[in-house]
Amino acid sequence: MKKCILIPDSFKGTMSSTEVCKIMASVIERFYPDAEICSVPVADGGEGTVDAFLQAAGGKKIRVYVKNPYFEEIPSFYGILPDGTAVIEMAAAAGLPLAENRRHAELTTTYGVGQLIMDAVWAGCKKLILGLGGSATNDGGCGAAAALGAVFRKADGTAFIPVGQSLQEIASVDLSSLQKRMTNISVLTMCDIDNPLCGPEGAAAVFAPQKGADKKTVRMLDRGLSHLAEILQQQTGIDIARIPGAGAAGGMGGGMAAFFQSPLQSGIEIILDTVHFNELLESTDLVFTGEGKLDSQSMHGKVVDGVAHRTKAAGVPLIAVVGDIEGNAADAYAAGVSAVFSINRQAIPFERAKLRCKSDLALTMENLMRTLKCFTQK
Repeated sequence: MKKCILIPDSFKGTMSSTEVCKIMASVIERFYPDAEICSVPVADGGEGTVDAFLQAAGGKKIRVYVKNPYFEEIPSFYGILPDGTAVIEMAAAAGLPLAENRRHAELTTTYGVGQLIMDAVWAGCKKLILGLGGSATNDGGCGAAAALGAVFRKADGTAFIPVGQSLQEIASVDLSSLQKRMTNISVLTMCDIDNPLCGPEGAAAVFAPQKGADKKTVRMLDRGLSHLAEILQQQTGIDIARIPGAGAAGGMGGGMAAFFQSPLQSGIEIILDTVHFNELLESTDLVFTGEGKLDSQSMHGKVVDGVAHRTKAAGVPLIAVVGDIEGNAADAYAAGVSAVFSINRQAIPFERAKLRCKSDLALTMENLMRTLKCFTQK
């Protein structure tokens, strides 16, 4: 093997994409010391997006204090690229890990995400890339809009900041201050999924359970997002209920389209274009990708999906090394993944497995390299 590319997502809650690349590379170097190893840590809009862009294009990380999902002050960050573009990952202010053990999708807010956007605007950034993914929220992006000046009112005229459980109380929204602040500012939103806003495949039904919502709460959240869509269509003319990806990050995909007139694009495609992935594939023998869990959502615009389509078109084999596999991975094979391997070596709970994930990844890569050597030795 003369050249390989490492382009994994993070294994959420255990290893960053950079850490995964380092472990993979260290093992490959032992077996193929002369091979060219191209490490491209990436993210599809969720955790690690800012670092992925900064590593690919250069720039600086800006540290700020914002509100977390429960309106508590926390340290956060965003990036500014050399051309002045700001890169913001909503997970840095409203991500699920920030909720810790308090998982209540009906109570959480994206307000801190709006504060990150506002700080970038104050810094003079005229173009913003916002990554959606890994959220603890289900407020349709109302919190972010409120942080930038949107005023939501109840039927009695009371102004408030909606969260998931209070979306149905929105009677009107005034976007004039937000629109003034965002004049001549372009926002591109990276989506890690293409789910609609509402319904059986919507934000609440598919993602709210992992954010702590029971069946009753899921129904309430879905009704709230549907109501938000009606209000926004009346006042902006944009029907977010019909936009693919509107269900991303608890409906924030739809909120970005309506509040900020932002187009929603596949996050991994933006990353792959930024790192010139098609050019990197030239003369490449093998590509490794991966993520924490390969499941039904993986092949709907996430990292493995985006990489697979490009390696398949280029005729380059792709191996996915993942934390866990749900189902038989048939969709992954159809998309262009050559093989899928789980790093899980024992049937133990995640809380124990994550403590050994780095050594398990290294051992899995070692087995793969030993197998590959069997077919490449003269």
